[in-house]
Amino acid sequence: MVPLKSQDQLLILRKTADYQFGKGVGEKLFPKDVILGVSKKTRRIRSVHLCGEPLATINHRDGRIQLSYSGALSLSRLIKKDRFRVRVLDEVSSFVESGGNVFSRHVVFADEEILPGEEVIVENSNGKILAVGKAILCGREIGRYKRGMAVKVRRSRL
Repeated sequence: MVPLKSQDQLLILRKTADYQFGKGVGEKLFPKDVILGVSKKTRRIRSVHLCGEPLATINHRDGRIQLSYSGALSLSRLIKKDRFRVRVLDEVSSFVESGGNVFSRHVVFADEEILPGEEVIVENSNGKILAVGKAILCGREIGRYKRGMAVKVRRSRL
């Protein structure tokens, strides 16, 4: 990985964030002082850091942004209160916070606009962010089933 700061690559990253998370999010989520980790071989963005802390990585297969825990914290301040959110029972909060996946029966709320494969923010009933991961089910299905995984947790708080 080579740290790089190309305006064209930063613009592409911001446009991807706008597409994935909503219009106007890209510029706020990735300010001018981010450092882009770029692959030496392909010259594509692989990681994004801000003040030495990882914000996101880019999936090399589909180009989607995969948030780190600090990236999820930043995104949560920029979007609507319940957008991309999945809330779990307090009794499983410590399990999810330590990196465990979210199962459908433990979900008390899920944004109905969530699509399978989207990045979601997992929080407890008080709104404390526990983890970030990939939705396995759509928002209307999450929490309605009694069995099965709802969110594959990628990064957690701990």
